[in-house]
Amino acid sequence: MGLNEAPLLFNFEVASSENFTYIPMSVRFNLDRFGLRISLDQWQTLPLEDRKLLARFPVEEDAEIEPNFDHALFEMLRTHANIEPEWFTPEEAPAWRRTDSVPDGIAHQAQLAGLAAPGVAQWAELDPFKRYVLAKLSRKPEANHDFVPAMKEFGTAG
Repeated sequence: MGLNEAPLLFNFEVASSENFTYIPMSVRFNLDRFGLRISLDQWQTLPLEDRKLLARFPVEEDAEIEPNFDHALFEMLRTHANIEPEWFTPEEAPAWRRTDSVPDGIAHQAQLAGLAAPGVAQWAELDPFKRYVLAKLSRKPEANHDFVPAMKEFGTAG
């Protein structure tokens, strides 16, 4: 599977990414999938076209589908900032992969927003990448400004 024709951005991200000033969810997914961490400053060091290219990589769970994301990121950071991303061991069984229960953070974010959390059946029907996004947006205890727009876009907000 090759690159997507255009950067993968959800509607809620178009404004909040501020033309790729912030790291899009598709790039966050691939960073987490490959066990790579970069700072916002490192991201912003990259030319806009490189940031857009990184957002075109597929968001499939199978790391073998597109193994070049990590290589592309390393080369871009080396070329433009003479740095390398930090490595970490990806979580083996993240909560967003489970379809038999909704992660606690999502219920907490929904409560903060005055929304009902998605039910287990609704959660299980979501595309894995959308489950990842909601889990990522709900990992901190304070309200996330993108959580409600994401819930609405994914059809999980009542």
